[in-house]
Amino acid sequence: MSRTIAVIDYGMGNLRSVSKAVEHVADPGDRVLVTDDPGQILAADRVLFPGQGAARDCMAAISDHHLNQAVREALESKPFFGICMGLQVLMSHSEENGGTDLLDLIPGQVRRFPEVRDERGRLLKIPQMGWNRVRQRPHPMWRGIPDESRFYFVHSYYVQPDDEGLVVGITDYAVTFASVLARDNLFATQFHPEKSAAAGLRLLRNFLDWDI
Repeated sequence: MSRTIAVIDYGMGNLRSVSKAVEHVADPGDRVLVTDDPGQILAADRVLFPGQGAARDCMAAISDHHLNQAVREALESKPFFGICMGLQVLMSHSEENGGTDLLDLIPGQVRRFPEVRDERGRLLKIPQMGWNRVRQRPHPMWRGIPDESRFYFVHSYYVQPDDEGLVVGITDYAVTFASVLARDNLFATQFHPEKSAAAGLRLLRNFLDWDI
């Protein structure tokens, strides 16, 4: 049976890369829509919520596109995949831009990486930009992906949920941080699966097949 997969467009995500990656792993009859139409988002079978940029700009763009309610309803009703800033804006509050209130769909904070020196005394570069390992905690979305597989990250901030039980992926950079959260029909990653080669494509395929 064909499925409709909506990629939410609020002007702040790497939409072409995400949509092309999903098309690559989708079945021939599936439709991938890049859309800011709340009706299309809520009618879709599955929803991806990508994002990049600064927290305040992302929140303003979501509001400008009148997507706050559609995101909330989609998150409550269907398989939902948040990517990078599409994870962070689900939280309650971010330290970015001097403090920014977020969608508050997952209680918790978004913290900036601390300044940390490496073994040679050099400051660790912020943002983290490049490949890093993810230590998995049990979740069906990891099917077929070896533990400690490497994924592609670009970020200066990381999420800190109030409920540690939501964390299903952990990564080390400056601190040990939650790189993947999951709850019910939600799965959200700090890394970019669409830029993460075979492991990222497998994760997207698992999302299409995820039976919640």
